[in-house]
Amino acid sequence: MCAFSDTELPPDAVERARSGDLGAQEAIYRAFERPVFTLARRLVPQRAAAEDLAQDVFVEVLTRLGQYEGRGSFAGWVRTIAVNKCLMHLRSPWQRGLRWLDRSVAGESAEVLESMASPGRDCGDAMDMERALARLPDTARAVVWLHDVEGYTHAEIGALFGNTPSFSKSQLARAHVKLRESLQASGVESSCMPVSTSC
Repeated sequence: MCAFSDTELPPDAVERARSGDLGAQEAIYRAFERPVFTLARRLVPQRAAAEDLAQDVFVEVLTRLGQYEGRGSFAGWVRTIAVNKCLMHLRSPWQRGLRWLDRSVAGESAEVLESMASPGRDCGDAMDMERALARLPDTARAVVWLHDVEGYTHAEIGALFGNTPSFSKSQLARAHVKLRESLQASGVESSCMPVSTSC
């Protein structure tokens, strides 16, 4: 997995990108290309939609560079834009109306996971997890990814969805039950789900 915190930028890249330096803008794109796409792909399982959203994220990042005030990490600022773009996509009435047409998510997710696996690496269990995640409703999958992988708190997730921390906790608890059931049905012994949903 490619995390936002692992990205490396030249120290003055943001300032140079603000002044229109194309090399610095490209450096920002290259540094965050994979983490932004990975996040979009996990929140929005349709590959084409995730690719479009990732490009939209970079358009917004580069056009809003002047609004980044340097208070938090630049990676965190980019991640926030990516999460908001993905959640806006999932909440759109057009997207919700099309969901019932899409029957290929689980297979497509497994195909992507296979292509990302290292040569010679057995990724069967990971593919089972990928399929189990793909079967979750959009909101539940987003809550699982944001909490368990990205490290968002329940209060932060609740706010992202215009709701309370309890909303996030209940979504996560139900999603964990469904994931365990899916994994057990496919013969995977999984202790990877967090026991606590209190933070």
